[in-house]
Amino acid sequence: QVQFVESGGGLVQPGGSLRLSCAASGSRFDIWTMAWYRESPDKRELLATIRADRTTTYADSVKGRFTISRDNVKKQVYLQMHSLKPEDTAVYYCTKMGTASEAWGQGTQVTVSS
Repeated sequence: QVQFVESGGGLVQPGGSLRLSCAASGSRFDIWTMAWYRESPDKRELLATIRADRTTTYADSVKGRFTISRDNVKKQVYLQMHSLKPEDTAVYYCTKMGTASEAWGQGTQVTVSS
């Protein structure tokens, strides 16, 4: 069974930075398209994806501020976040694209507040 474990969240001031990490299990990680989502009380948002060839896509809300990357040897996906805003406050999840949300990990809380 594929599992995802997110880490790296926390409390940060507006304008600050955080780097989220996600450890994935599974033997074919290197060919998966991976994604970062976030969920707040009123919405779920797809933030970024990275394909096996490392092609990336970003939501307009984070473009230019967030960077997704991957390490296939370590089976890890990262989300580097800069210029954080209060509206970035949410629980952040990583997953393999197409995975039902019921199979996601616990997520990591990011709170942007002064």
